[in-house]
Amino acid sequence: MQSLTIEETPRLNKKILLVDDYPPTRQLIRDALNQTGYTDVDEAENGREALDKFGDNQFDLVISDVMMPGMGGMELLNQLREISPDTSVIMITAYPAEELTVSAMKKGAVDFLKKPFNIDDLLYKIDIYLNEKTILHNSQDTFNVSEIQIKDKTKELSVQGYIYDSFENIEGDNDYVFNKIVDLSLKVVEGEECSLLLFDEEEKTFHPKVVRSLNPERYESETIPALKQIFNEVVERKEALVINSTEHFEIAPSLICAPMMIRGNIFGILCIRKKMHRELFTSKDLHYIVSLAKRASLNIENRILYESIYNNVLDTFRSLIASIQLRDHYTEEHSFRVTQTAVKIAEAMSCSQQEIESLKIAGLLHDVGKIAIPDNVLLKPDRLTYEEYGIIKTHPDVGEQILKPLLLFERERSIILCHHERWDGKGYPSGLTGSEIPFLARILSVADSFDAMTNNRPYRSAMDVDRALGELKKNRNTQFDGQVVDAFLKIL
Repeated sequence: MQSLTIEETPRLNKKILLVDDYPPTRQLIRDALNQTGYTDVDEAENGREALDKFGDNQFDLVISDVMMPGMGGMELLNQLREISPDTSVIMITAYPAEELTVSAMKKGAVDFLKKPFNIDDLLYKIDIYLNEKTILHNSQDTFNVSEIQIKDKTKELSVQGYIYDSFENIEGDNDYVFNKIVDLSLKVVEGEECSLLLFDEEEKTFHPKVVRSLNPERYESETIPALKQIFNEVVERKEALVINSTEHFEIAPSLICAPMMIRGNIFGILCIRKKMHRELFTSKDLHYIVSLAKRASLNIENRILYESIYNNVLDTFRSLIASIQLRDHYTEEHSFRVTQTAVKIAEAMSCSQQEIESLKIAGLLHDVGKIAIPDNVLLKPDRLTYEEYGIIKTHPDVGEQILKPLLLFERERSIILCHHERWDGKGYPSGLTGSEIPFLARILSVADSFDAMTNNRPYRSAMDVDRALGELKKNRNTQFDGQVVDAFLKIL
């Protein structure tokens, strides 16, 4: 009989239990497992039923939801650690929280996924953990590896995966990321104090960016100066250090300092002190912090690169707007005014900061498509003919096409494309109606129309504000979204 390879063994012999009170989720995972060769799959609706299944079987892997009636996933995890400590557990939840994730890891979960999850990602993780178990089992048979070593290895992979995932899709500005780095460092190695300091290479100085301490003032005034020699050594060696001391309060009992680098250049120092009266930091703790610092540094580097590209692209489009202004002075000034008004409406309607940033970009660029409009149409001092108006109506589509190669601007493109759509479906270019029109495009439409009505054009004089407001009110829920009009009226 031909011997089985490691890759074949899990799919043929491994037993998997799916625990979720929502049958379609169980069916989705089961079908995916079956298609990839995992055929020994059982199901349970809650933790209690899952434990009953363990009375008759031993499972190599459990995939469990967190929130379930009767017995939830966290209680099930606790029970499994008692009755089947070798079973790997992957937790899934629609409501993840950092504290919940860390708690699950400490109780033995090998991974923690957020709903909705990518089924391919789940299958990849299943392969990783089951293959790891097979490899470690073979190693134990060959080299007498202890059960403790197996558990340690599993926990290490779990923590490393958690660190990786924590920075994979993180949102927020750099300040948020810096705070995340410090908070995560404290949790991963059970630290008591932690700081992130930015390094000024020219001045050779360290500036505290984030400090977590029971006494932040003392930390900044006493601890940081006392540790400067250690920081300098980290910078010189470009590697992390672990220092143990019972004599110095800023170190006792143990301290880790790790560099944060971008392309070989240190921009910061991550410094964590162990909780008092606890064991010293281990080499594994050091490994976790180094991994965290590297992963976080990569995230920050990518952000800087993104922002650089982003700003360069914006500068390019501002140049396009300026080139239109050389032909039509109204366009650039109009774009700035529309942007300011749209942002005020968005703020009044409690839009998120991301939505407001998108409006700022779309507002400035909403008429960029006019660069393709011939002068004899764009600058015509008289009313446009039907054919000429048809040419003008192409500018939203042209503007969207200009931005289309740049995947960074997907939301902004949709705003630009749809800012001349009407609530009643009589707009252009697509004749969208009501809520089919992107919400931010509806905001821009009101701001754009009001500014166009209240400013002079070669072919007509500006309306007074009261008359323009009357037009907005008259066209509520015909041309404009009534709620947007109401929000605009409140901010005047």
